[in-house]
Amino acid sequence: MPEYKAPIRDILFTLYEVLGAEQHYRKIGAEDANRELVDAIITEGGKFAEEVLAPLNRIGDEQGCKFVDGQVTTPPGFKEAYRQYVDGGWPSLAGETRFGGQGLPESLATVVNELVCTANWSWSMYPGLSHGAKLTLSEYGTEEQKQTYMSKLTSGEWTGTMCLTESQCGTDLGLLTTRAELNADGSYRISGTKIFISAGEHDMAENIIHIVLARLPDAPAGTKGISLFIVPKINVDDGSRNQVTCGSIEHKMGIHGNATAVLNFDGARGHLIGPPNEGLKCMFTFMNFARLGTALQGMAAAEQSFQGALAYARERLAMRSLAGPKYPEQPADAIIVHPDVRRMLLTQKSIAEGGRALIYFCTMQGDILHSTATEEEKVEAEALMSVLTPIAKAFLTETGYEAANLGMQVFGGHGYIAEWGMEQIVRDTRISMLYEGTTGIQALDLLGRKILGSRGSLLRYFTRVIHRFCRDNNTKGMQQFIRPLRKHYREWGGFTRKLGLKAMRNREEVGAASVDYLMYSGYVTLAYFWATMADAAYRALQNDTEETAFYESKIKTARFYYQRILPRAKCHKEIMMSGAKNLMDLDDEQFGSIR
Repeated sequence: MPEYKAPIRDILFTLYEVLGAEQHYRKIGAEDANRELVDAIITEGGKFAEEVLAPLNRIGDEQGCKFVDGQVTTPPGFKEAYRQYVDGGWPSLAGETRFGGQGLPESLATVVNELVCTANWSWSMYPGLSHGAKLTLSEYGTEEQKQTYMSKLTSGEWTGTMCLTESQCGTDLGLLTTRAELNADGSYRISGTKIFISAGEHDMAENIIHIVLARLPDAPAGTKGISLFIVPKINVDDGSRNQVTCGSIEHKMGIHGNATAVLNFDGARGHLIGPPNEGLKCMFTFMNFARLGTALQGMAAAEQSFQGALAYARERLAMRSLAGPKYPEQPADAIIVHPDVRRMLLTQKSIAEGGRALIYFCTMQGDILHSTATEEEKVEAEALMSVLTPIAKAFLTETGYEAANLGMQVFGGHGYIAEWGMEQIVRDTRISMLYEGTTGIQALDLLGRKILGSRGSLLRYFTRVIHRFCRDNNTKGMQQFIRPLRKHYREWGGFTRKLGLKAMRNREEVGAASVDYLMYSGYVTLAYFWATMADAAYRALQNDTEETAFYESKIKTARFYYQRILPRAKCHKEIMMSGAKNLMDLDDEQFGSIR
């Protein structure tokens, strides 16, 4: 298994020098988030990830979860690591102080989540989903519900889940059939079966709080008739076992250390969260958090696979450099000298580091939304998150999976062998393009609902951010980035208007263009963040830094991204503008017969 090393220097560069975290914390009123405290938290989080979680990653993959008589046992060491995590106060980092939380910014908790997730994705999902449950309760729960559940979820004594999917409905939640019937005491009887519930049953916490979508008896059909409920595994008033049981756990391609459960609700006692029939709206608080968490998985896969591939490329000897021996004392050169190996490594590096900046930026917008910022600042932050969340989720999982596969490729045949751990990263990462909405669903959300649905106004919030950056940073060294970035963001708005006109004549144009539109958007978005990193590096180099090599590597990686990765956007533009006809022309029977 690749030895995970927390990329502390890269993280601090992104936080402070690129995104201005110190100014951001002051702006949102997070007085306690001073540089000394933040650095200490990140350093200790890195140690926990390296020393406790990373060694369990392969164990989780090989041992998996065990299911016997409705009970799930997590892999050896998982439960003990979770106890250390809770004892260390990590779950409460960004929690509300009135419920025992430390009240630090959500964006800081995201940094710790990156460390945890990269070290051991399967393990990280157990506490990870609890955070979404807390956000949903905080936003829509009654004061009584908050007093009942928030403290235990904040401390990590209890964990949470998100229960949406049923066998007949995944993306189309309007088809769900789980029922909720009112009891005399105001609670509800929840009946139905939910599938694909990550961390739905386990032995790591005292209780599991399920956030469940279900229908009331008089609910209208479709998504307008869905309500949201809290359904604990253990009833909190009397400690009795609720009527929710695990029917089985899935046998999966990857993330073997996390229990993906089938949950049966047989008249389980639950409590309504938020207004009746508005459950989907309430659940989006959970889902949007989960989408950014899934984006983090794509970035984490790129980082973990890059670390493994880089170490191997420096040690593995094969052939000589085409320009002549680089290691004449050795029988062959290390493969890192070969251009194609460098292509793969730099692709991984550019995705991981660019993705980190994108995710941190998104979570900082979330900080603003929950701060004392002005209404104007909150409107901008919400608009930016609205556009960037589907881009981050889909683009970073697609490119993160690409990066994971490149890591296998660097190892050659050894990459296919389990003992090296590179193929596990590929298997664990593949799910990220599926859950919390597939790439196609994220693309429809971005182009159809967000961009065209707002007549382009949401996109303009982000292109204005890029415009201001290009206007203010057009120095001689930066022109190599500013010129293509300016061209792309102007083009982005132009063909978006053309797609809107095409969609007015034929709605199929939206679905036909959406995935390529999202990927174009992703490449341009990462180009913006790489430009900001290059700018920060140039500024550091002007100040007689002792880290010249570090900052030069940022500029050189930015140059690689612009010359080798950003050109992919042109291909996606050509495809999306080719129209829906080449997809829809074939009649169903013309696809061929299956005998």
